[in-house]
Amino acid sequence: MLHNEPKIRAQAAIAMGGNVGDVQRTFKRALSRLDKHAEITLLRRSDWIETAAVGGPPGQPDFVNGAIVVETTLSPGALFEVLQGVETHFGRERSAEQHWGPRTLDLDLLLFGDQSMDEEHLTVPHARLAQRRFVLQPLEQVAPDWKVPGLGATVAELLRRLPAECSL
Repeated sequence: MLHNEPKIRAQAAIAMGGNVGDVQRTFKRALSRLDKHAEITLLRRSDWIETAAVGGPPGQPDFVNGAIVVETTLSPGALFEVLQGVETHFGRERSAEQHWGPRTLDLDLLLFGDQSMDEEHLTVPHARLAQRRFVLQPLEQVAPDWKVPGLGATVAELLRRLPAECSL
């Protein structure tokens, strides 16, 4: 790339979750950290919703979930690395946690423009996006008309298709 070429800007949708500590305070601080990144601009955020933990160890606290849309000049992989760094900054220790267990902060890259990718550590759109009401509900608040690559449906349509009893 030549130095004077403009970087390509893309929108990305990110899910937020957590159930350890003051989650809403952690979310606020994490959003501030992301928005201060030179190549990330926060565009929209959903309401925070509280949901029962799905899967994982029994008896864990309810989760707080939300979704944001950002604009970025980062690649999907570079954005994913930034998200993991923010998780670590706020106390997430992936190597010490149980699968689907309690965590201070979970940032999942759900959508990146109209791109699809399936790499060892990153799948976009997120592999379980269409089956998770706790992801689709807040995402619908900030990106209802986003057409999900490979699924031929918008976020709002995917949410409407979920059975009422589906909480995954």
